Amino acid sequence: MAKPNIYLILAAALALSACGTPQAQAESIAASSSAEQPTAVVEETPTPAAPTATVFEANATPEEPIRFAVIGDYGQAGEDELAVAAMIEDWQVDFIVTTGDNNYPNGEAETIDENIGQYYHDYIGNYLGEYGSGGETNRFFPSIGNHDWNRQAGYGPYLEYFSLPGNERYYDFEQGAVHFFILNSDTNEPDGVGRSSVQAEWLRTELDDSTAAWQVVVMHHPAYSSGRHTSTEWMQWPFGEWGTDVALAGHDHLYERLEVDDLPFLTNGLGGSLSIYDYSQVQPESLVRYNEMHGAMLVEATSDWMRFDFINLDGELIDRLTLTAD
Repeated sequence: MAKPNIYLILAAALALSACGTPQAQAESIAASSSAEQPTAVVEETPTPAAPTATVFEANATPEEPIRFAVIGDYGQAGEDELAVAAMIEDWQVDFIVTTGDNNYPNGEAETIDENIGQYYHDYIGNYLGEYGSGGETNRFFPSIGNHDWNRQAGYGPYLEYFSLPGNERYYDFEQGAVHFFILNSDTNEPDGVGRSSVQAEWLRTELDDSTAAWQVVVMHHPAYSSGRHTSTEWMQWPFGEWGTDVALAGHDHLYERLEVDDLPFLTNGLGGSLSIYDYSQVQPESLVRYNEMHGAMLVEATSDWMRFDFINLDGELIDRLTLTAD
């Protein structure tokens, strides 16, 4: 099972005059002195050009890089979500993964198509909304956030809107060299959210059985975060011990990269929600923090390497994490 051995950090310098407050400046923070640090290389990064499209194939060979976008806390119809969706459209990605909060404010059936389908219907399989014909195959893989739960309907509107594998609340799928494990970190999950839950045992077993080059875990609530919501203790599972290569989350409306027990944790919650959060309590494991404007993550992967770029709406490369196989 592949493990990361190189981390390449590229942090785009942001002028203080462009920021409303000092907290908005991107920071690259070293972890505590007791933690082992990866070698960091910082260099000036040009604004990335729009990527060349690749052909989506469910059985793409590991030698062909897959390209996908990651968005989080995006499902609030408006100019910010529109701008992020347009940027992703320019990237011509193969598919999209979300870190939750797909349907603000209350996960209602009346708002779900306006919040999601209006911008991403081309990626959604079996799409029945009013904004277009949808995708021939499903290329949209969401995770459940707390705003996707409705007090009257539960997860009903979400489950009826999407056609996903497994029980659809948590599930896995493979594309190219990557095996994705989409979790439901919301406390209303019937199979539980603790490390000894039915859901956690499912993850442990599936990770153990996985033969893919990379194992990526996706959830809404971040196990570790310096943001307003802080760390989520009930999601502090032994992901690395079980075979995870990287863990993605949202919930806090900001970007952050941390490393805990040699495992990268990326919080990506700037997908379009009207609010952007400040940092509340900076974690010692925090390496990179950014909260100036909305953006999304562009990821490419082969069996030999996997690269995560967080790019803001100005096209600036804020952070780059590169993992290479042993």
